[in-house]
Amino acid sequence: MKSYLAAALQMTSLPDLEKNLVEAEELIELAVRQGAELVGLPENFSFLGKEEDKIAQAEAIALKSEKFLKTMAQRFQVTILGGGFPVPVNSTKVYNTALLVAPNGTEIARYQKVHLFDVNVPDGNTYQESSTVMSGTQWPPVYYSETLGNLGLSVCYDVRFPELYRHLAHKGADILFVPAAFTAYTGKDHWQVLLQARAIENTCYVIAPAQTGIHYAMRQTHGHAMIIDPWGVILADAGDKPGVAIAEINPSRLEQVRRQMPCLEHRVFV
Repeated sequence: MKSYLAAALQMTSLPDLEKNLVEAEELIELAVRQGAELVGLPENFSFLGKEEDKIAQAEAIALKSEKFLKTMAQRFQVTILGGGFPVPVNSTKVYNTALLVAPNGTEIARYQKVHLFDVNVPDGNTYQESSTVMSGTQWPPVYYSETLGNLGLSVCYDVRFPELYRHLAHKGADILFVPAAFTAYTGKDHWQVLLQARAIENTCYVIAPAQTGIHYAMRQTHGHAMIIDPWGVILADAGDKPGVAIAEINPSRLEQVRRQMPCLEHRVFV
């Protein structure tokens, strides 16, 4: 593993596939121009709209999203995570799928989100992700890279389930991806502290691309795409506008924190 720059992109995705992909391409190019070698896109990067519209367009969204990720990775010669897009299971359900793509345009890891957001938020919004999404059945993967470090995948609501991240750490993860479309109401209180907790307890870097702003109707997300170091220090924060959070992933810092605070070696219950 070497030192390199990683980028967590922040978008305001809409119920418009083509427009979202144009915005995503512009942000990827911006990150690459700043030197990023690892780029993460948020959950729902290619489409964020009503559930019935997502299902109606799911096949097109899936095909174009996957092609887009592979094209961008190859064009810019970077590793890219597409943080979540629908892949049809049948006519009424999709998997919320995160896809990691290598610089040569090949798929290197895929994760189907296991924890679905079925919550009545106190701001009056009700979310029922399971109405259109089928829960994945497999633990998220760790992609082992000699140059970038070991990359563990997750998606959004997963961040509230620490056992998932302990599994990734147990499998050797150095970097935890948490691409999200966190609600504005819960995000203001929980987003940052949950990300810091996942970084600290697993002594891992956290790369958290995010959605921000108003997407349609009452759907509003928190923003603050972040990169956090293994000590819990926020290295970059994209604020509340579309943009890029970019920071160095440093193996020396990772080794230092794990040497000073060897929590993973002290586990009693594994």
